[in-house]
Amino acid sequence: MNYELLIDLHKNNKRQGPGSEEQTKQALHLANLLNTPRLLKIADIGCGTGASTLTLAENVSAKILAVDLFQDFLDILNLDAQQRGVKHKIETLATAMETFTFEQNALDVIWSEGAIYNMGFEKGVAYFKQFLRPNGILAVSEITWLTRKRPQEIEQYWQAAYPEIATVSEKIAILEKLGFALKGYFPLPKYCWVENYYAPLTNSFDHFVAKHNLEDAQAIVESEKTEIELYKKYSSYYSYGFYVAEKV
Repeated sequence: MNYELLIDLHKNNKRQGPGSEEQTKQALHLANLLNTPRLLKIADIGCGTGASTLTLAENVSAKILAVDLFQDFLDILNLDAQQRGVKHKIETLATAMETFTFEQNALDVIWSEGAIYNMGFEKGVAYFKQFLRPNGILAVSEITWLTRKRPQEIEQYWQAAYPEIATVSEKIAILEKLGFALKGYFPLPKYCWVENYYAPLTNSFDHFVAKHNLEDAQAIVESEKTEIELYKKYSSYYSYGFYVAEKV
């Protein structure tokens, strides 16, 4: 996989996956974090260019460690945080999520929007748990089936792309098995995909291909176009599910 090309395609967009400021705030509400008086320790893992990080910083009393594999994304986050007056609340760390380390039982919140799939949902939840204090909050969005049965075309696509895709009840069962109590769940609405993620991405395709003039660049764009068309066709069957849970 050509990571340099992927970074260049995505870094100038506000989001590197489906989501919205409203949905991040909804998850904060479910977690009962919006009016917490004490200073929280939060890790936002797989933060990309920081759409969720900035929302957290602007709405919660916290020191936030923003973690992403790619320094290019974190550089953009640092610049945006400075411009929005919240840089003093954010520290960045370029590392893979599976090598992320922190003191045991020290974090109040672990946040991860659309990124835990890089480790796999069950493995990621189990790994992150060790860093959360008792009664700490885990908030993640994860690709999720919305129905028990799906058309074969979309079933095969997502089973190949991410075999851990599962229904809401199956994801909740994993959280409960690993020692979490669910505080809330909701699926991301369609605009989080179409307007907030796919539209800006699509608008960048022509410039991206012209800039690089490589077969790899064209292949990346074609792969993204396939995903977009499948979502338009089958959006009733899957979305990102946002799961907010408390470490018991």
